[in-house]
Amino acid sequence: MVYCLYLFLWLKKNVPGGVVGKTWGTLSALVTLFTAGYFVTPFFSLLPAEVIILLVSLIFLFGAIYVVITVRLICRIIEELSA
Repeated sequence: MVYCLYLFLWLKKNVPGGVVGKTWGTLSALVTLFTAGYFVTPFFSLLPAEVIILLVSLIFLFGAIYVVITVRLICRIIEELSA
């Protein structure tokens, strides 16, 4: 995940503005969130079960948002290339 974050930040300077740039910024924030999640996972055993359930639910929610944003971005890129 750290490598993915590195790639995102490295590619960000090559991403144009507009819709792609805005979407890339949102995706970068989500990748940063997931990377932080990987680092705190070893400490989950110190948390109450209710908090763990909430955190896992949020991870699934943000993962779903990530997938939707990515697919929509790919669709927009394909539409632009097809035009």
